Amino acid sequence: MATVAELLEQRAALEKQIAEAQREERASAIAQVRALMSQHGLNAADLAGRGIASVKAPRAKGSGTVAPKYRDPASGKTWSGRGLKPTWLRDALAGGKSLGDFAI
Repeated sequence: MATVAELLEQRAALEKQIAEAQREERASAIAQVRALMSQHGLNAADLAGRGIASVKAPRAKGSGTVAPKYRDPASGKTWSGRGLKPTWLRDALAGGKSLGDFAI
């Protein structure tokens, strides 16, 4: 069985080999990308989506308005159920009423 010191030496050697392999693969990938960019006449702006041939991604629809789910019978104020509870509802719930009492 190997000693701790021997295993640590093996680990250090493996980490060195891994780092060297990663550097070589990275250099190869960079060379391939540069060759493709040169072949197709691309620059960094094209890759970032700011070039002439860039295609815009579709935007997500806005949240818009949401129909109210709760109404205060005294004031007529409403709440959609999204976001923080309005003061009138918090006060009523603290006073013993239930959320169902205000459902539309």
